[in-house]
Amino acid sequence: MIALIQRVRMGKVLVEQAVIGEIEQGIVALIGVEKADTEKNAQRLLQRLLGYRIFSDANDRMNINIQTIQGGLLLVPQFTLVADTKKGTKPSFSSAAPPAQGARLFHALVDGAKQTYQHVQSGQFGADMQVHLVNDGPVTFWLTA
Repeated sequence: MIALIQRVRMGKVLVEQAVIGEIEQGIVALIGVEKADTEKNAQRLLQRLLGYRIFSDANDRMNINIQTIQGGLLLVPQFTLVADTKKGTKPSFSSAAPPAQGARLFHALVDGAKQTYQHVQSGQFGADMQVHLVNDGPVTFWLTA
């Protein structure tokens, strides 16, 4: 599984002009699922998301995780993250998980996050979503599990 994470001041997801997930300070994580991914990958990615130290401490060093600041975690499915862009001018999605597997593992990630951490929101798998965010820094990282 892949997560493109952004430290944000705010983030929200809309489907058909309705807000379905919204956070204030925290992390917006765009999630891609590959064919070889399993529930163990979802669990490992969740550990990394909750423990990754991208918030500033008193010395203005990125040394604090989302749990310490009690920030929001907005999980957004985005299959295009797993695209192979090495050749040509059109992405290949041959490594992307089939929709049923992608949905199952994305929901496993969201369910695990909600059981572990109270400030979790999510987008909707398979929906046409509009994602709004204010990147803080900007701070953006690519995580894999």
